[in-house]
Amino acid sequence: MKNLKLNNQNLTRFEGEVAIPKYNRDNVKAGIVHVGIGGFHRSHEALYTDQLLHNESIKDWGICGVALLDFDTKIYNALKEQDGLYTLVVKELDGSLTKRIIGSIVEVLYAPENPMKVIEKMASPEVKIISLTITEGGYNYDEATGEFNFENPLIKHDIEHKETPKTIFGYLTQALKLRKERGLKGCTIQSCDNIQGNGHMTEKMLLSYVKFAEPELVSWIEKNVSFPNAMVDRITPATSAVDISNLKETSGIDDAWPVVCEPFKQWVIEDDFIAGRPTWENVGAQFVENVEPYEKMKLQLLNAGHSVLGILGALMGYDTIDEAANNPSINAFLRAYMGREVAPILNNLKGVDLESYEVSLLQRFGNIYIKDQIDRICSESSAKFPIFILPTVNAQLKSNGNVEHAAFVTAAWAVYSLGKDEKGKALNIKDAMKSVLNEKAIASKVAPIEFLKIESIFGKLKDSKPFSEAFTCAYKDIVKNGVEKCILEINTNRVNFI
Repeated sequence: MKNLKLNNQNLTRFEGEVAIPKYNRDNVKAGIVHVGIGGFHRSHEALYTDQLLHNESIKDWGICGVALLDFDTKIYNALKEQDGLYTLVVKELDGSLTKRIIGSIVEVLYAPENPMKVIEKMASPEVKIISLTITEGGYNYDEATGEFNFENPLIKHDIEHKETPKTIFGYLTQALKLRKERGLKGCTIQSCDNIQGNGHMTEKMLLSYVKFAEPELVSWIEKNVSFPNAMVDRITPATSAVDISNLKETSGIDDAWPVVCEPFKQWVIEDDFIAGRPTWENVGAQFVENVEPYEKMKLQLLNAGHSVLGILGALMGYDTIDEAANNPSINAFLRAYMGREVAPILNNLKGVDLESYEVSLLQRFGNIYIKDQIDRICSESSAKFPIFILPTVNAQLKSNGNVEHAAFVTAAWAVYSLGKDEKGKALNIKDAMKSVLNEKAIASKVAPIEFLKIESIFGKLKDSKPFSEAFTCAYKDIVKNGVEKCILEINTNRVNFI
């Protein structure tokens, strides 16, 4: 088949090669504005919505995708030229590929190009939900204080230049202000990020900003905007040039930015939508009264597990998560971490077989066809550690429990932050706090405890004698013996809990 550019004009020509949208996209209105149209959104919420839209009586729940940041130009241009269409490629465990073209993104906006257009769209009466995948760091949360970070230069900009904001808080505030001034109904703001209590976090951070920037808006938001918590799950690695090339060769689809992902997906949501919602439960989402137990399980097992594999694997010179997961020593270390340190603090998981979930995670991590890049998983670790790793540490310390494995991973992160793996190869570190991490990592070569003094990440953890001693011991062992020798010794000295 000749390669054809993916767009509305060519869409029906791909039928027979891949699954395509069977509904009339011209009849679909955008009832959802989604900020952050990267891979995860397009393998998750956009897929659920696409499946739902195949019921052609549903016409009000299309998605308007917003590229928020300056460096989102590439994804915006790709989706704009393709009329919002893209190919989702599921890499099955047996190596086969399941492909479908997703049509639920019916409009695309680039915020830096026209901020007011995005604000007006968010304020539109037809928009009932504003959903977010802005990464853990996008919530502007200070771990040391637990409060909104007003020292962020972008936040200062938004306060001074309200009609040309740069952060999600500036956009949401001005959109909600327009809704209030125009006498419109409120809407739901739905986080799809990996943060425990992501709805509560979104509400707290937004109201903190609003109280300072537009204080008269606070009471209206409290009455007219809802913030449901949700747990989201699907491993979605960065799309590679090979993925794009393979799609052309096997299906004839010239797609500038397809999405690849694992077969597993999960979405657990609290049913708190003030202006109505799609019936996502009809296509596999799960609505519950309290999402917290599911969040804790996922964040502290899957997301933390990813960080464990990423940090240890990076130091040992691996490039992809499956390589690290299939190393017997790292695999055994991760199983012990999940069994000894995480599982004991998880409770209220009714109907969940925790052991089976842990085993399934190891299988998912080890999927040799996913090839999730380690530098992607390790990116922005300064925002991830307080959410994925430290809740386990704090809970274990509170009950005088075990923190050996978490302390070891934290020590490995300190060594990782020096910028080279154990073979001397430069690491591709992507982190907003990269310079601070490197500075403290260098200081830690003399006194390891220096790394724990980054309060915005670790809070007062340096004052915990059990953790600081375990961390210091692990740091010295890693520097002296290397990661693999250390974890072999840890594995030998432990009880196998799984």
